[in-house]
Parts: sequence; structure tokens; C-alpha cells
Amino acid sequence: MAEFENRISKLKEQVALLPLSPGVYQFIDRTGVVIYVGKAKSLRKRVSSYFVQSKEHSAKVRVLVRQIVEIRHIVVDSETDALLLENSLIKTLRPRYNILLKDDKTYPWIVVRREAFPRVQSTRQLIRDGSQYFGPYGSVMMQRSVLEFVREVIPLRTCKLNLSPEQIAKGKYTVCLQYHLGNCLGPCIGQQSETEYAAQVDLVISVLRGDLRPVRQYLESGMAQAAADLRFEVAQRYKQRLDALDNYAGRSVIVSAKIVDVDIFSLLPDDDIAWCNFVRIRHGSIVGVQTVKLQTGIETDPRDMLTLAIQHLMEHTADGKLAREVIVPFLPSTTLLFDGVTFTVPKRGEKLDLLEFSQKSARIYRAEQLKNLEIKNPERHTERLMAAMQKELHLDREPRHIECFDNSNLQGTHPVASCVVFRNGKPSRKEYRHFNIKTVEGPDDFASMREIVYRRYSRLMAEGAELPDLIIVDGGKGQLSSAYGVLCELGLEKHIPIVGLAKRIEEIFFPEDPMPYYLSRTGEPLKVVCHIRDEAHRFGITFHRQKRSKAFINSELELIEGIGEKTIRTLLQHFRTVAKVQTAPIEELTALIGVAKARKIKAFFNESPQ
Repeated sequence: MAEFENRISKLKEQVALLPLSPGVYQFIDRTGVVIYVGKAKSLRKRVSSYFVQSKEHSAKVRVLVRQIVEIRHIVVDSETDALLLENSLIKTLRPRYNILLKDDKTYPWIVVRREAFPRVQSTRQLIRDGSQYFGPYGSVMMQRSVLEFVREVIPLRTCKLNLSPEQIAKGKYTVCLQYHLGNCLGPCIGQQSETEYAAQVDLVISVLRGDLRPVRQYLESGMAQAAADLRFEVAQRYKQRLDALDNYAGRSVIVSAKIVDVDIFSLLPDDDIAWCNFVRIRHGSIVGVQTVKLQTGIETDPRDMLTLAIQHLMEHTADGKLAREVIVPFLPSTTLLFDGVTFTVPKRGEKLDLLEFSQKSARIYRAEQLKNLEIKNPERHTERLMAAMQKELHLDREPRHIECFDNSNLQGTHPVASCVVFRNGKPSRKEYRHFNIKTVEGPDDFASMREIVYRRYSRLMAEGAELPDLIIVDGGKGQLSSAYGVLCELGLEKHIPIVGLAKRIEEIFFPEDPMPYYLSRTGEPLKVVCHIRDEAHRFGITFHRQKRSKAFINSELELIEGIGEKTIRTLLQHFRTVAKVQTAPIEELTALIGVAKARKIKAFFNESPQ
């Protein structure tokens, strides 16, 4: 029992780190076998429901939970993708507890036949006959709505006739009801040429590929013309078609009609760790996704790391064989180890979509592992983070103590500034400081920055207090130059590194360097620096709003002669707002502050233009 409770406790910790994104989850037993595959609109919410004590759980669910020792998950972009991926994994893995989907069900596709005057039809079987397939669709209803939309907007034939030129030339065909209804233009009797028909098929293909502009233009012009002709029912039908067009869903990267058997590898290198994701596609469907963490050691060349990662992953797969085509972000250092394998670095299309899916899976896995490290071993997480920031910002020491400055004013009124302090990458709110700008008139951010930096560090030096390991200035080269000038004046320019962070695209500026520096967009140092900047901005804006609000509330009452600060406080504590003070009966004012002051307040507001 104790062992079971410990295992459930660890699983709950893992579930707490799951994202709220849609995806597919897998439950693994102690033998390493997948015993259940499920889909979820929100992975964390769905998986956590298994570990809640509830009498509503069936006996099957309770037995299932007792066998779980590991949880794996794959994040996708939509609930439909989760449904398709679940179906694909269940057919491949055949988990013990997935009963309902252990059949031969396949998802529906739309096919444009390779034939004279091609038909656009529904199918569940992919046949390599040169036809074009689009989909798959998460439900038959979705597929039928697309087919109905296409057939309603673009007139194409639906008959099974052989419309080869020889058969049409014989003249044995006659038009059907669809011709009289306007749903077909009569290619069977020569009323429509193959060229004209092909142009309409191209329009259908553009819709199925996601290019909706030609059809949208056609529907909008048709709706406008019908409305101008007062044919409002026809215009409404066009409007409904436009709504269906807006709701049309594009294809999924989870299943592909063109890409049959491939393996995809992506690499996400860190300082001494690399995260490698592996996606396996068989018969056009994803059948496996796995991410591993590799200790890089002295091997820092990404091409060498990718080669070693592919070898490692192949050693731990069931068949140990690669597909004939492998999609990678860049070529490995050597291809001699992989006989009969073609490596592809995609630039566009579905293969690039699959590579981006793999890269996204690697990023999500890395974020989850780092979050788990932060929770379970915060000291190690802090050491790793500080080392990464020291390297990224080219510092002589780890930035354990960081201070960030920001100015706030509204058209020069009520200028204030803020200083926030971070220790070991986390806010130290008790050390936050506000500054009222005293020596600057008007909206001069550079002068304000000079004032607050001088006041802050001249005081720390006078008190013999600890100086920061890094100063961040919220702003570009101008604010940085102002703050750096103060450090030079105080003789601290060689003791405290300082950088400026521009708001627009997170540019980092160093003193006396005119060119900006860009931190890694996927690394943690940029996230920490932006968090510090945003915290300084929030803290400064809050103080500025409080000061401005207080000045606005008190301004009118302070104009009344004979009404002091203590009386104003009493009035506002009782009435809450100046407007209620203005409209209060004189008897109530007299009881609160006396006859003389009550008369002065009434006289002031009676004479005021308000």
C-alpha cells in the first residue's frame, strides 16, 4: 500500500506539470507497455481526473490507475489533431484498455480522381493511383460539409460515366437532372470543355489546400449582386456559404496522404545538454513521439550531436531501423552510418510542418523538465540559470543580485521611478524602491534616469551596502548612456556591469557599443531579463497611478481656504468621493467637521463652475 501511495504521489507531481494544451496521453505499466491512450482538450485537466478520489470511477478505471507507473504525452495544435493522433496510436500500439477503437476504422478523406473530367468524392481508402487526397477529417460531418460546400459553389459532375473524348464523341449520353438544376454544366454532351472543367477543378483544389481567396471573392461578389437585384434569399445562401468558408478547417500535420514512411529528428541544444525529439510516421500516420535528454560533454557541434542522438534513439526502438527518408533540421556530421537512408532538410510544405511539430515537442519537453527541476531541486536550477545568464550576457560573475530601473510619467506630470531587485532569478519584493523625481521638470527620461541611479548608488556607497552584480535599464541607448554616465561619475563603471533593454524587439545594449545584441529567443536568460523589466514597469506604473489618483482626488478640496489635510482625510473617509462631499447636506457636514468649515465647503462648491 505504501509503495502504491508513493507511486501515485509521484504521478500527481508529474500531472501538475502537464500543459493545458490539447494533446494525447499514454499510460505505461511497470513492464514498459502502453496500456491506455487517450485524447484531451486540456492535458492537465483530463489526466488529473484519473487521480481524484471519486466513487464515480468505474472498476475498470480504478484497475487501470493501479497499474500506471509512467505518463507520456504529446502536445498538438487542436482537439481534432488529438483525435486523429489518438486513433493512429491505438491502431499501432493496441493498448489493453482501449476497447472501442480496436477496429479497422479509418478517417474520411476527399479525393480528386485522376480521370477525364475528375470527380470530387469521399473515400476512406488511400490508393496510390495518381489521385489527389485531402484530409483526413475528424468526423464524417465535417467532411460532408466541405464536400457539400464545394459542390454547391462549384458545378462539377457527380455521375459515374466514362467521359473519355471517344465516348463523348459517340453522342450516346444525355444530360441528367443535375444539369437542369445547374449543378453540372454538361461535359457529357460536350457543353463544357476539358479546359473549362479543369479550371473549376483547380478552384476546388485551392479550397481543399486552404487557399480560400478565389472562392471568397466569388461568393462576396455573388452576394452583393443578389442583394442589388433584391434576391435576398439567394443573398442569404451566399452568406451561409461564406460562414461555412470561415469555419472551414485546414489539413492536419498528424496524418498525411503524401508522406508515407518517414522518421523526423529535431535537436534543441543547451549548454551541456541537448534535447532530441524523434517522430515516427508509418503509412501516413504518426505512430510514435519520443524526446530524450543527452549529455553533450565536450561534443558541442550540433551535427555531431544529431548523429549521436539518431544512433542512440535507434538502439532503443523495437526494430532499430530508420525509414528510407529521414527529415532533419540540418544534415548530420556523417551519413555513412546510415546505409540506404536519404536525409532531407525541408524548406517548405508538409515536411517542414512535421519538422516544426517535432521541434515544438522538444521545446515543450525541455520546459517541463526544467520546471520539474526547479520544483524538486531549486538550488541546482538556480545554479544552472545563473551560469546561463553569465554566459549569455558576457559577465565576469554570476548575476545573483540584479537591479532594474524604470521611469513613469504622463506628459511630464507626477514623474516617478521604480527600482526592483531580483536575487537568484526571483523577485525580492521587500527590497523594491519607489522614487519621486525631484530635480527634473517636464518629461525628460534621460535626466530622470540620471537622478534615480545617482540617488540609489550614492546612498548604497555611503551606507556601505551590497552593490548589485548587474544593473538593467528599461530603455535603449539613451537611458543606458545616462545611467552609465552616473556610474562613471561614482567610479562604479568597472565594478557593476550595466545593460539596456529596448522594449520593441528585446534588444540588449551594452555601454559604448552602438550595435544591439540579441539573446537566444528560446533560452531562459531572455525570459528572466524580460520578467525583471516587466516587473519594474508594473511596480512603477502602480506607484504612478496611486500618486496621480491621490493628487486628482485631493486637488479640489485643497483649494478651499481654511480646509486642511486632516479635515480632507476626515471627509474622504466618511464620504469616499469629492462628488459626495459636494452634494452632502450642510447638516451632515456640520455634524462631521463643524459649522464654519461646512459653510466654507458649501460656499466653494456653489460658486464653482462645476
